[in-house]
Amino acid sequence: MTTRESRATKQRKPAKPPELGTLFDLLADRGSPTTVHLSRPFDICPDGGVTFGIDRLARLVREAAGWLAAAGTRPGDRVAVVKANHWDVVLLACAAARMGAVPALISDDLPATALQTLLKRLEPALLITDSRTVEAVRDAGTEPAVFAPRTLTLDRKAVGTLGLDDVRGHEPPPVLRRHPDDTLVVHHTSGTTGVPKLVEHTTRTIIHRLAHFECQRTPIVASRRDDTVAVADPFVHGRAVPWTTSVFHLAPRKVVILADTDPAAVARTLTAHPPTTVEASPATYVRWQGLAAGPGNPFRAVRLYISTFDSVHPPTVRGYLGASRRQHPVWLQGWGQTETGPLTFRLLTRKALAATGRRHPTTRNLGRPVPGRTKLRVVDPETFRPVGRGRPGIILARTKARCTGYVGEEDRWSRKALGPWWNTGDIGFLTRSGSLVLLDREVDAVPGTSCVELEDVIEDRLPAVLECTVLGAPGRTLLPVVVTADGWLDADAWRAAVRDLPLLAEPIVRGWAEIPRTGTGKVRRLELRAQLLPDAATFGTGHWT
Repeated sequence: MTTRESRATKQRKPAKPPELGTLFDLLADRGSPTTVHLSRPFDICPDGGVTFGIDRLARLVREAAGWLAAAGTRPGDRVAVVKANHWDVVLLACAAARMGAVPALISDDLPATALQTLLKRLEPALLITDSRTVEAVRDAGTEPAVFAPRTLTLDRKAVGTLGLDDVRGHEPPPVLRRHPDDTLVVHHTSGTTGVPKLVEHTTRTIIHRLAHFECQRTPIVASRRDDTVAVADPFVHGRAVPWTTSVFHLAPRKVVILADTDPAAVARTLTAHPPTTVEASPATYVRWQGLAAGPGNPFRAVRLYISTFDSVHPPTVRGYLGASRRQHPVWLQGWGQTETGPLTFRLLTRKALAATGRRHPTTRNLGRPVPGRTKLRVVDPETFRPVGRGRPGIILARTKARCTGYVGEEDRWSRKALGPWWNTGDIGFLTRSGSLVLLDREVDAVPGTSCVELEDVIEDRLPAVLECTVLGAPGRTLLPVVVTADGWLDADAWRAAVRDLPLLAEPIVRGWAEIPRTGTGKVRRLELRAQLLPDAATFGTGHWT
């Protein structure tokens, strides 16, 4: 092999990312130049300001490991983290992993009953939380001590719990690396169809296979050294750990953490640190559309937008691509699940979104499987035999990054794990070229149509509609629920927009806050159905939710 070939081989095979527990130690040793800017101070370090270098982050993780040890945590223990959304939940996960414990990151936006169910399944040795969550649990008639022998309250010490002053100043325990196939971290699914599942990932699945893939300097989509990377994900969800590992491994100039998605707070932070790449959930992008269209547009320098977690509709993508002053900005649309990581991706451009209002797949075409990483198969939902290209069916996925189980729901996991294949619970079809077109979740599917398509078209044709959700039930006309900024919708404009669509009932118009949502901003469809279509059946079975 020549010297040039040897160098090329090394470039194609980047070093594996460090272990989660010692991520920031290794980055500090490398002299990483990345600076982190926060939209508000960390909840675990409220007096620490909003600017952090890698050295400070490494020290904070080590200090937090000392807190956990002082609170009685031991290797192998599960540590539940339930607190207000901020990236410090990932730092706590690093601290737990550093000492050989298993962090379980849970949204504080869950209903109290769902939170109770998850904590009972988890049986953590330590619960890290805040006073708001403690009060919510107590209002639901349960004491935190029911779920964990020890509770650490980060902001305001509550009766019967530890406070940060009780555990500060303790030396961190030695680093303990567990086997790569042992559970590293527990995340939960979004919970759009009921109580979320607790998903177990190992170092091999979420670091070696998911994060390592993103550590490659892939043109266009990978973070560059001169990038300012802004992120507004819900940091308890499965994207946060591989995102943190890969982005910091690539060492961009700045990382901007948006802990709150309130447009005013976001505008202040992004004006001070204009991003070149942005990652957020589709619902968050919808909330920020006014910023993109406003005179202070903070997205002028963005070369790459990334969306995860849910379907994104054409007007949203079109608006942000138009907000960039770059010549060729792109939108990376990823589709996957907490259980699998990304399964497909597609780069959307201004040209791809040029046509408006038509009934054709735009953002519903989710692109191709990740080359060399994932495979897809579409099968008949009754026989599970493969169907031909262009025919709809249940989408099965195959990836070595698949989770290893559901905590407390082994039977449920087994129903979805079909040998090496994973039942996504989604309905779609493969095109002749191998792209995947998403139709609906199986539980939400309506024979002969696609609710996701109708939602796409309605939002595309009616700029006043921020979000549309179409609900179907046997024997009932399809019910559209639309969100507008002021809770009002022009009736004539509505009739013109839906004239060529399947028969729809009169729309129910709501404000953003009136719609039940998950921590990622997704609509809780089952809860919305229960409100608007009580006792109505679904066409789908829901067997694979």
